This record gives sequence, C-alpha cells and structure tokens, in this order.
Amino acid sequence: MAADMASAEGNKQPIAFAIHGGAGTITKANLSEQKEAQIRAKLTEAVKAGYGQLKEGYSSLQAVQSAITILENSPLFNAGIGAVYTYNGEHELDASIMDGKTLNAGAVAGVKRIKNPIQLAFQVMEHSNHVMLTGTGAEEFAESRGIMFADNHMFDSQIRYEAWEKAKAKSEADKQAFYFKWPDYKFGTVGAVALDKNGNLAAGTSTGGMTLKRYGRVGDSPIIGAGTYADNASCAVSATGHGEFFIRYNVAADICARVKYKGESAEKAANDVIHKVLKPVGGSGGVIVLDNKGNISTPYNTEGMYRASIDQNGEIMVGIY
Repeated sequence: MAADMASAEGNKQPIAFAIHGGAGTITKANLSEQKEAQIRAKLTEAVKAGYGQLKEGYSSLQAVQSAITILENSPLFNAGIGAVYTYNGEHELDASIMDGKTLNAGAVAGVKRIKNPIQLAFQVMEHSNHVMLTGTGAEEFAESRGIMFADNHMFDSQIRYEAWEKAKAKSEADKQAFYFKWPDYKFGTVGAVALDKNGNLAAGTSTGGMTLKRYGRVGDSPIIGAGTYADNASCAVSATGHGEFFIRYNVAADICARVKYKGESAEKAANDVIHKVLKPVGGSGGVIVLDNKGNISTPYNTEGMYRASIDQNGEIMVGIY
C-alpha cells in the first residue's frame, strides 16, 4: 500500500511557476539596498500568488493573470503603474497572453486607459474573434467587457518621470548617440509562465514599452511568437529586452520550436537563442521558460534580470543579478 501511494505521488502531474520583472543594466552599484529589498519582496509576492493559485487547482491562465496583475499594480516595474513615458509624456501599454492547450491568444497594444492590460488581453482571447486589438479600438472592446479603466496619469511615477526628463534632454542634445549612451531606454517588462495540474501551459507578458517611444511604436510584448508563446507540446515563454530584436528573431516561438521539433531541452533552446542568436547581433534581454515537465530556465544576456520561480518541488528562487 505504501509503495502504491509513493508511486501515485511520483506520477502526479507537476505544477511550476515563474515570473520576470524586466532585464537590463541592473547592478548592485545602481540599485540601493532598500530598492533591492522592495523589488525582491514584490517578486516574492507575485510568484507566491501565482503558484498558490496553481496549488488550489486554478488554471495556468488564471495564475499568469494574477501574478502579472500584481506586477502591473506596482510602481517598481515598467508595466501598468510605473510604466515609462512616451516621447510626448504619456503612457502606452501593451500585453499578451497565450493558452498552451488550445494555442489561443489575446493581445492589446497602445492602450492608455486600461488599469490592467493583461486582463484585457485575456478578454480579447476569450471573447473576441481576434488576437490583437490596439489603441482606442481595444479600449472600446474593454468597455463592452466591463474592464476597469483608469486615467492615464494613474500610471505616473516620480522615478519614471525623472528618467523621461533626463532621457529627453540627452536625446535632444545628441540624437544620433542617444540610443548608445542610454542603454536602459529599451528595457522593462513583466511576465509569467505557468504549468497547472492538468498539464496545461500558459504565458503572459505586459509592458509600458520603451522610454521616449514615438509614433505608436509597439515592441515584442504583445506579439505572439516574439515576446510571448505557449504550447503544451513544448514550453511557455515570456520575454523582456530590446523588442525590435525579439520581433525580428521570433524569439519566444523559436525557443518552443527547438524544443518541439529538434528535441532540445528548454534550457538549451533558451540559452542558445539568448546567447548565440540574439547577443551576436546586439539583441539584449532575457526570457523565462517553463517546459511541459515543469523544468524552468531563466537565461539573460544583460547585467541582470528581475526574476522569481517556484519549481515542481515547491522550491522558491528570487534573483536579480
């Protein structure tokens, strides 16, 4: 009897969960002890919330939404409250979510009045005939679904405003050199990947985009295959970094394809794409990856990446550098 119980426990479907809060020039020199403690605490809160839902039997899609909503509501990250400023001094938010069981997905881009874009992305997936909605159209759809609206100034934060002022001054003084002298203008995203008790994977990503972005620029975060991808046959991926490169190299989908068609481990696939594909061409950033067996990988080619995970054994990891 004891052996039978042990065998049943050993065959139990694993659950696992991972999140990220952005990659970039993150070092001990430019992060105070107080700020580091705040970031670690919020990452811990979010990863425990998502994993807790998985333990209670909620779906991977629900866990992803819950954790990302917590991160969107924190001024510590570039998503929702705390989003970076556009060139014109506003906030334009993007988000996406994908269901690994059905390959259904939903995304929104360039929304200015949605409190939690990840929740609207889910509504797009579940209640529209489309994958991505943008701008005022996305907000019109949000109204029809009862999504919570917010004034654009709700997303303001002093630290992002000061960064916007400094970045704008630098860009106007030396337009050609700005993007080389201001490395962090392109970073900052939050995301989550989950594996639930039914063996279903999900991935989601949310961002305020790029500092000083203009002309309705959209990065990789709301683009399925670039910044977000999930397939029960392989893995779930959420990315953070210089979006233009993640779009060009179809990063999230490429990692899953290497697992699915080449039989590579998720860890090898993710490391190869981040370090051997992106880095040589100047693409900076990282990913969180979770395969259908519960294995977690979090490679990045920048100085740091905010990240946290709880593996299939219930062990928590919170990292920055």
